[in-house]
Amino acid sequence: MRNNNADLRVIRTKELIRNALVELINEKGFEAITVKDITTRAKINRGTFYAHYQDKFDLMNKCEEEIMIDMSRITNQNFPSVIAALETDPKTMTPFSLTVRLFEYLNINSEFMKAVLGPKGDLSFQTRLKEFMWETLYGNNQNAFIKEENFLVPGQYLASYMGTAIIGVIHQWLESGRKESPQEMARILTTITVNGPYFAAGLKK
Repeated sequence: MRNNNADLRVIRTKELIRNALVELINEKGFEAITVKDITTRAKINRGTFYAHYQDKFDLMNKCEEEIMIDMSRITNQNFPSVIAALETDPKTMTPFSLTVRLFEYLNINSEFMKAVLGPKGDLSFQTRLKEFMWETLYGNNQNAFIKEENFLVPGQYLASYMGTAIIGVIHQWLESGRKESPQEMARILTTITVNGPYFAAGLKK
């Protein structure tokens, strides 16, 4: 029981620290934040902070790693349904279950994602997120459902286009207050990604 209570305290402490980080990013930007700012906002002492993180950069890095690990798990769990959908209808506009699950996850973690992807957040995270998406979805690995040997254009340009477009859609949704449901956003992104922007704009049937 004592171990369970200790685990719950650690989880709660990390939630307080993460919430403090998000609030401070929105207020003053990540670069201006100090560890003292975080501990004061989270109402913990510096020793408690340093028991979990080396500094604010380690905190940010571990929060971002957690996001990408979770997204990778969701992706791997839902890959078979994406393959089946593409084999059944290559021009599908039905949202992939993978895309729905990812938007549901982003919705739960919207405050952190909005802060870190915003102009006051961690600009390097967008690059890391693009690299993650590329390696997971399209890269040269055995689980990717689009193989690099089939590309019609150089991979680095396709990676840049796809990564920037997907992150742009996610960022727009977060910044506009998440008016659309995760299911609707999944349909929007699936339509654009699978069928192309000209099709989505009504210019190509």
